[in-house]
Amino acid sequence: MPATKEVTARDILGNPDYPAISYGGYRKNSREIQPSVEQLKEDMKILAAMGVEVLRTYNTKLPHASNVLEAIRQLKKEDSTFEMYVMLGAWIDCKDAWTANPDHDAEDEEANAAEIQRAVEMANRHPDIVKIIAVGNEAMVKWAASYYVQPGVILKWVNHLQNLKQSGRLPADLWITSSDNFASWGGGGEEYHVEDLEKLIRAVDYVSMHTYPMHDTHYNPDFWGVSVEEERLSKPEQIAAAMERARDYAVSQYRSTADYIKSLGIDKPIHIGETGWATASNGHYGPEGSKATDEYKSALYYRHMRDWTSDEGISCFYFEAFDENWKDAQNPGGSENHFGLFTIDGQAKYAL
Repeated sequence: MPATKEVTARDILGNPDYPAISYGGYRKNSREIQPSVEQLKEDMKILAAMGVEVLRTYNTKLPHASNVLEAIRQLKKEDSTFEMYVMLGAWIDCKDAWTANPDHDAEDEEANAAEIQRAVEMANRHPDIVKIIAVGNEAMVKWAASYYVQPGVILKWVNHLQNLKQSGRLPADLWITSSDNFASWGGGGEEYHVEDLEKLIRAVDYVSMHTYPMHDTHYNPDFWGVSVEEERLSKPEQIAAAMERARDYAVSQYRSTADYIKSLGIDKPIHIGETGWATASNGHYGPEGSKATDEYKSALYYRHMRDWTSDEGISCFYFEAFDENWKDAQNPGGSENHFGLFTIDGQAKYAL
């Protein structure tokens, strides 16, 4: 038998030999219907065939996360050369989240503690697979009005995990971060520039930031569309120019985050925890809106982001592997259902 290959987060992140992706394996329009381990193994084989070796998934309460780890464990047992590593996210909520009166200055401590504990158990059970734990998913950004928390809550749990590492109760080479919008990491408005955010940036092993130019084709559309100078261009040339601006918009959000962190005197790696481009929308981004979403534009964005991040030594957990119809179950045409590089039944879209 070949010797076991020892790989750490330090080896993976920023390494173009380890392409990353965001993954949810739900095949129905409700998360109450969980994918089986066998179905998850099918997905893992598809991702491995396209070169992906790191995936990001979150929410430890549902069976999905532990079943993904079990699927990878079985595939590694069946084939000693199979490689797949996981960035495991723990969901974080404020007090009274998802009610009419969420309390953003307090946390749902019982639920959050349980999420973190399950992540710890999974990381210890599968140290050869789980290489990163992320505390929260877009948990600090203020437009997450149903559940966002203050940076001090994320800091508390990051420090807890770092202490477990120092005491030997978590693998020493496990990296700890939080996955959040670029603004939440200081790359946006000054309302985010608080003392606890600075402490959090110092506490994490790296910064995992999200950037979504597609959404801003509606919410901040100045960079989008056809300029007067471009009106003489052919349609493909106009689209190419718009998608280059979309890439540059993402780069500018990355740079603004990096500049803020540098202004604090902190040297910390920054990787992209999420970015993506939907292939369809019956709302803000579709034919009656900004006209941003179709398979052609999504393919251009995917290639731009893969090329830029590979050239710069940045990991990009591209969002996402497969469509997930549960995200907007009441509106099948909603953009949230159509971010996958594959359809929900595993058919490759134009980007691939």
